[in-house]
Amino acid sequence: METEVKDRDFRLFVKTVRQYSKYDFSDYSDKSLKRMVAKVLSDNKTDINTLLCNISNNREYLDNIINKLTVTTTELFRDPLVWKYLRKNVLPGLKTWSTINIWHAGCSAGQEVYSMLILLNEAGMLERARIIATDINSEVLGIARSGKYRYSFNKGYLDNFDLVMGNKGDKSDGVTHVPYSRYLDIDSELDTISIKPFLLEKPVFKRHDLVAGEITFPGKFDLVICRNVVIYFNYSLQSRIFEMFYNHLHPGGFLVIGNHEKIAAPVSDRFIKTGRTYKKAVTF
Repeated sequence: METEVKDRDFRLFVKTVRQYSKYDFSDYSDKSLKRMVAKVLSDNKTDINTLLCNISNNREYLDNIINKLTVTTTELFRDPLVWKYLRKNVLPGLKTWSTINIWHAGCSAGQEVYSMLILLNEAGMLERARIIATDINSEVLGIARSGKYRYSFNKGYLDNFDLVMGNKGDKSDGVTHVPYSRYLDIDSELDTISIKPFLLEKPVFKRHDLVAGEITFPGKFDLVICRNVVIYFNYSLQSRIFEMFYNHLHPGGFLVIGNHEKIAAPVSDRFIKTGRTYKKAVTF
């Protein structure tokens, strides 16, 4: 059973983290962050005072707590209908472009980054793509760079691969069967699913805090994917994040967010909802 976090202790936690690091959780959803802090206390079998003391005196401990506070749920081709829409309705419009710039914000362990690379390769667009993938969690970024996942945990998500790649018998949109072996090395005995090396060398993974609002990489993007991240922020922070995405998208560029997320006003009128994506308005 998770420990209940009192309002006073919660505010003190946020203040302490802000004081001893560059991370500011004050605009996160209180409900979501309280739940995550409670889980940290329960998992570490500690109390709030001990936690704050350790945070104040040990930077490595603080970084570990930051990693524990971030949500890392992801999967290969998560929500297959979204990826089918991208393959059928978004990528064809980018196919003639000399360079395709894509930013995966909050990429977690990288499965969705590699999902996009698979789509790009199937469309003959991989060589022209520039992929930046970022997350606040240094631990999951290490997993993303390695491209190695537990087979026992991820094997169920191969069904997503089949649905998006047309391996389930649905040939209505002209997609032909794509074998796993084209992109994945699967070893059930070693309990591993490994991304093929030619995909591993493509993305650039960086640690980045969306809350800070500072972009340390140059250029604008044709497609930004940030799914199931802003749902953990309060309304004010969501607006700032969407404003940042708007400013770093080319006119006509696309933004993909989670199925249960929506663009917060006053930024919402700067995007046009198109199927399962949001398109940056050409004029504003």
